Amino acid sequence: MLAIDRLHAYYGKSHVLHGVALRIGPGEIVALLGRNGSGRSTTAKAIMGLVRCEGDIVWNGRRITGRKAYEIAHLGIGYVPENRDIFPTLTVHQNLMLGQKGNGRGSRWSFDDMYAMFPRLKERQHTAAGVLSGGEQQMLTLCRTLMGDPELVIIDEPTEGLAPRLVEQVGGYLQALKARGVSVLLIEQKLTIAMSISDRALVMGHGRIVFQGTPAALRADGDVRREWLEV
Repeated sequence: MLAIDRLHAYYGKSHVLHGVALRIGPGEIVALLGRNGSGRSTTAKAIMGLVRCEGDIVWNGRRITGRKAYEIAHLGIGYVPENRDIFPTLTVHQNLMLGQKGNGRGSRWSFDDMYAMFPRLKERQHTAAGVLSGGEQQMLTLCRTLMGDPELVIIDEPTEGLAPRLVEQVGGYLQALKARGVSVLLIEQKLTIAMSISDRALVMGHGRIVFQGTPAALRADGDVRREWLEV
């Protein structure tokens, strides 16, 4: 599905990514791990056309490097940014409506699916999104992205600031995506959730992939964890 090779990305004159390569297959959850500043979020933004980059980003056989973000989204890649980018004056339900592509083809996700996964959103469906708690806004951002029926969802720090109970809900949400054939690139600092639900784990350091393998292999590699993950 997604194949990235020799990816370099820049903020102005600052060279942030240095030849990143990764693969994501159908229905696969891949965790992208690393400390703050390692290049994880920049990798997500490069895939979505939000930063200047060069190299090969190929989606379902089509090179998408340099395309506009809205074009990439319409090709079937959903992006859940770290900043919980909701429309504050619109209701929860209206935010979900805006996530729909409206291209006439049936979606594998419905409003009922969203409300079943996160009952709190159903309770607040007529409430302005701007008055939701941080956790509720995170739920809404996740669900709005799904309403666009993506084949791949890139999720940046979905559990940041969430209570433990909601962290478990997000884990269940991601497994529900996989069960419906949706692939996930999970950018996360909480190793517990990332290691428990991922098929593969990638570790970034200084803008490069420094480890890739199974969660079990990463658990067994104390040197990698100490050098690139642990505080």
